[in-house]
Amino acid sequence: MSNAKATAFAWVEENRPDWSDWTRTIWDFGETAWREYRSVDFYVDLLSSEGFSVEKGSAGMPTAFCAVWDNGPGPTIGGYAEYDGVPGNCQAADTVKRPRDGLGPDAGGHTDPHSALGVGALAGFLAAKRAMERHGLKGRLKFLGEPAEKLRGSKPIHAARGYYDDLDAAISFHPFYMLPLCNTVRWDTHCGAAYAMVYTFTCDAPETWLAAATDSPIPAAHAAPRAPGANDAVVQMYLSAKALKEHLAGTGLSWSMNEAILAAGQATADNIPARMAQIQYILRVPTLEMAEHITKGLDHYADCAARLAHCAWRRDWVSKSRPGLANHAMARATYRNLEMVGAPRFDGEAVRLAREIQRNLGLEPMDSPYLPAVSELIAPEEAERRIRRVLPPGQMHFTSDDYTEYCWHAPTVRLYVGRPALKPAHPGHAYPAWVMNALGGLSPCIDPMTEVAAKTIAATILDLVTDEALLAAAKAEFVDRTGGGVGGSRWIPPLADYDPPIHFPWPEYVTTARGRDWVIPAPPRDGA
Repeated sequence: MSNAKATAFAWVEENRPDWSDWTRTIWDFGETAWREYRSVDFYVDLLSSEGFSVEKGSAGMPTAFCAVWDNGPGPTIGGYAEYDGVPGNCQAADTVKRPRDGLGPDAGGHTDPHSALGVGALAGFLAAKRAMERHGLKGRLKFLGEPAEKLRGSKPIHAARGYYDDLDAAISFHPFYMLPLCNTVRWDTHCGAAYAMVYTFTCDAPETWLAAATDSPIPAAHAAPRAPGANDAVVQMYLSAKALKEHLAGTGLSWSMNEAILAAGQATADNIPARMAQIQYILRVPTLEMAEHITKGLDHYADCAARLAHCAWRRDWVSKSRPGLANHAMARATYRNLEMVGAPRFDGEAVRLAREIQRNLGLEPMDSPYLPAVSELIAPEEAERRIRRVLPPGQMHFTSDDYTEYCWHAPTVRLYVGRPALKPAHPGHAYPAWVMNALGGLSPCIDPMTEVAAKTIAATILDLVTDEALLAAAKAEFVDRTGGGVGGSRWIPPLADYDPPIHFPWPEYVTTARGRDWVIPAPPRDGA
């Protein structure tokens, strides 16, 4: 191990109380897409105190940031934090199922958890910074705040606005979420494309059968039938997309489409037809061609639904992200560092808490309660071989995450580290979702993953700023895969030709006469 890496690793170990507290702080915020106000302020203040020049609100996104630290002429290495949670996943850091104090279960919460994702990456960058300062290593660190990842939100916009153009290499980290991608790096099969959009239906001129008799001063007598409106259009589109989904893509490739109703007619149940309603779709597909074809079908469903309900409609983009691009040079270097650091180890208090969860679920507590894979390394080539088992031969991309945007501007690695996950009680057994969520908030359980991620990221940064041959190989591979680098014959340019979609009614926390609450009010407590 080099002296610089030893310095970085010592920083991670010595500052464990701090970054452990940072992780829990973001986890407790539990803020969701485009509404991560407290989280972004936390990162901006922390990075500013660490000597970074920070732009808050980068690319017109209020909860994004771009932080830069410069130690002289050298490579620019990029990385990022995510910090958005998921609505409907409000779980306390506890060994029983319950929402965080003062909130109901429908509020936001961290599932992946992005709280540890962001802090793991941040700690890695700060550790590398300390080593670069102490050992006089030249280079530039660029650390971005990427909100709304669950909607594939910020990275396509940052890419289109030029924030990745000066990177020489980028490191993307994510807690493990599926086997075999655990304690490894992606090899050839990277994440695919994703399109997300909001369809808005407006009913400004409802059908005339709503009109009452001429002797009524109000043209909407309560005995008259209600004309169809915006809610009807949303329901019709929802049903059409469900019923005709198999006709949208026309391939045997694995893909998914999910929807969420953002607004439903201003909650009116009177005879007046709903004036406005919105439905969001997100497509996770292997190719951009599939995304375009499915979008064309959804547009057709929207048009038909609007005609049936006597509405107007429009589509607004939330995300258009590109499929990923492999870089074996980056993958090999990062995995070598992961091998040096070793997989996470869950013991002591982490084992006690896991056993307590099992006991509270009525299970016999295990001596070794954690899934073995979370503490085992798997070589990238072997992980690739296993993931290809479930894919058609012609499918080159699988699942979806918008780290892929970085891949088209600089050599990029995708790192996965094992997060705490419990061993099934018997074949076919599955724990309820709250268990994984809770483990992400219990510091003794999540910290081993964060430490491994931070050390691996720091070591990889130090390799990139000191090993000219490594960086040259990574760049040469990037040029080859894109057909000439940025602008090459196989290069895909940014797709985000739209403004940040920050004005839609995304779920968020609110302050009312009841106090701080979620947009879906917490149910009455016992005794309330």
